[in-house]
Amino acid sequence: MKLSVILKTLNEENRIGAAIESVIAALKAVPHIESEIIVADSGSKDRTIEIASRYPVIIAQIQAPAKASCGVGPQLGFQYSKGEFIALMDGDMLLDPTFLPEAFDYLDKHPRVAGVSGDINEVNLDNLEFTRRVQRIASQVKHGVRDRLNGGGVYRRAAIEEAGYFSDRNLHAFEEFDLAQRLRLRGWTLYRLDRRYVDHFGHNINSYVLLTRRWSSKYLLGTGELLRAGWQQGRLKQVVQENPEIKLWLGVYAWWAILFFCLIGSLFHPIGLLAFVALLVLPIVAMSIKKKSLELGLYAIVAWCFHAAALPFGILSRRKDPGSWIESKLLKP
Repeated sequence: MKLSVILKTLNEENRIGAAIESVIAALKAVPHIESEIIVADSGSKDRTIEIASRYPVIIAQIQAPAKASCGVGPQLGFQYSKGEFIALMDGDMLLDPTFLPEAFDYLDKHPRVAGVSGDINEVNLDNLEFTRRVQRIASQVKHGVRDRLNGGGVYRRAAIEEAGYFSDRNLHAFEEFDLAQRLRLRGWTLYRLDRRYVDHFGHNINSYVLLTRRWSSKYLLGTGELLRAGWQQGRLKQVVQENPEIKLWLGVYAWWAILFFCLIGSLFHPIGLLAFVALLVLPIVAMSIKKKSLELGLYAIVAWCFHAAALPFGILSRRKDPGSWIESKLLKP
């Protein structure tokens, strides 16, 4: 039995060394399992590759015309992997040293479980985006049978191959949900154990700077890209039903439309301007009360607007065959 651990990276010079060392340490808990560590790099411009090269790992990096996306990393690592099982992590995560024995024990006892994960401990909560994400996805990271394993996990290769491919190279977000849905539609299940999988450090930059970076990196196109993939593969209904964010973005469009008509009305009557201001402020106040923080409330509304604005661009974006070979080079076999 062999395990391939995929570390997906993009400019992770500050964390990649510790991430690899955490994997090496965790593998000692399963000495009976042959293993390999694959650094799947999406075109780092910093010292990520240099640092990773110091360790006993395989390093693959995308080459033009391939472009960085959240879906590229897992698929890049998968296409060079040989393991019967695939563990997926980010390059800014630390693998819990005791997770693998329990994961393999559960997979061995439950042959129709495609993948298992555990708790994702978000270390950096200074950033509003990660604080908001922890609150927003609390229901998704409960223990037991789940509809997705956000944050990575250990998957069966046989299940992935039955689903067609590991991750859709076109997706700039939602790549793990996309995988989970393809697996579940083929009768596989996913499970989150009541124990820690990884510590995740995330970005330590201003929340609004991160939001603008996610726009420029096309991360925010993920929802639209997921809808496009679902439509092309005949599972659009399931995509919409299982992602309440899509309905939220439609609500944002309705809010924008009402604000627009109020603004037009203000040209003819002062009450239009009052209505515009009231409707502009009301969602911020409501979210601030819900989050018990004006800072979080305001950020949530701004983030909603960014996501809603990006949705049509994602739907209209060009797609390649999602499971096609990613143009790449082995930097360290």
